[in-house]
Amino acid sequence: MKLLRNLVLLLLAFGLAGCGYNAMQRQDEAVKAAWSEVLNQYQRRADLVPNLVATVKGYAQHEEKVFTEVADARAKVGSIQVTPELANDPQALAKFQAAQGELGNALSRLMAVSENYPTLKADGLFQNLQAQLEGTENRITVARQRYVQTVQDYNSMIRTFPNNLTAKMFGYTVKPNFSVQNEQAISTAPKVDFGGSAPAPAASAH
Repeated sequence: MKLLRNLVLLLLAFGLAGCGYNAMQRQDEAVKAAWSEVLNQYQRRADLVPNLVATVKGYAQHEEKVFTEVADARAKVGSIQVTPELANDPQALAKFQAAQGELGNALSRLMAVSENYPTLKADGLFQNLQAQLEGTENRITVARQRYVQTVQDYNSMIRTFPNNLTAKMFGYTVKPNFSVQNEQAISTAPKVDFGGSAPAPAASAH
């Protein structure tokens, strides 16, 4: 009986491997890892916001509209409960994307304010924070692109015969992804490259 049981388990293992189950497991874990990296980089950006705002306020106290926009956008990002299920819910993912996009745009306007304050641009702390933000935006882009590709690979796998039969049997479903429109919008904002011409600053509230 023990030999028969081991033989059945061995045949079952080979069967699962042949129908793509193991590959789906690996790809699902890859998607989770890629999503975690996306969250890490977005959190890194959110953590920079208080110091950025405080530094700019030290030189541009009258830019209250911009400060309010950044604070509101960061609060909206923080209000979203990030759970493992969020990435599997199309509506929740869309809400997450929209909030991150608003924060990115608000940061773009905050950084543009510095063009009106040469002393702020020369401040060492501001320059350091600027460099950190630029690096973080680059890491967000890379992490997001990897996530998009990983989800595409996963979705293609579970839609392909005979993997689709195994996916249905074990509850693997298609995952939502960053939309093309959102991907393009976020990838172009915020502009934090101060090597060239700056975008027009937001209107000030004096």
